[in-house]
Amino acid sequence: MELYAPIVVLFAIATAFAVFSVVAAPLVGPRRYNRAKAEAYECGIEPTPTSAGGSRFPIKFYLTAMLFIIFDIEIIFLYPWAVAFDSLGLFGFVEMVLFIVTVFVAYTYVWRRGGLDWD
Repeated sequence: MELYAPIVVLFAIATAFAVFSVVAAPLVGPRRYNRAKAEAYECGIEPTPTSAGGSRFPIKFYLTAMLFIIFDIEIIFLYPWAVAFDSLGLFGFVEMVLFIVTVFVAYTYVWRRGGLDWD
């Protein structure tokens, strides 16, 4: 049981910090409320009144998020491969090359289609 003591202590410190932050923020924070703070903020776009059916939202925000997820997943797969590189041999190397080529093809496709242009 003593092996878990550092984990329990770290969890207790993290919980205490979180509770302290939530309790202290309203006490020490500024209280200057205005109309701009009460409005919704969405990715830097000025909020506008929408019709009942909704309105068009620029797809570039979703595309950026999806690209981030794709390259994040690529990094998640690269770390274990790098750790076990010696034991995987040639098969592991070929599989990772195919994976990187596939991701690179997707990246060039998005680049050619203008998905990375922020005009």
